[in-house]
Amino acid sequence: MYSKPLCVQCDATKRALNKAGVAYDVVDITEDADALARIKSMGYVQAPVVITEQDHWSGFRPDKIKAVVATAGAERSATAI
Repeated sequence: MYSKPLCVQCDATKRALNKAGVAYDVVDITEDADALARIKSMGYVQAPVVITEQDHWSGFRPDKIKAVVATAGAERSATAI
């Protein structure tokens, strides 16, 4: 997750990911110029930017977080079989 300090949407996204038990790394785009350039090159102009194996998005997106949780649950079930 690409984030910045004092970002309401970033904090909401972190809380939702934590509540869902999703592991993630945080990159502070105010301290990492390469990371900022990377997300800008993808067309993003708003934080946070979340990148998963299947998707990526900007802003607080509970629908996308639910999809990540659902996908992770399906993968765990498939692995257990």
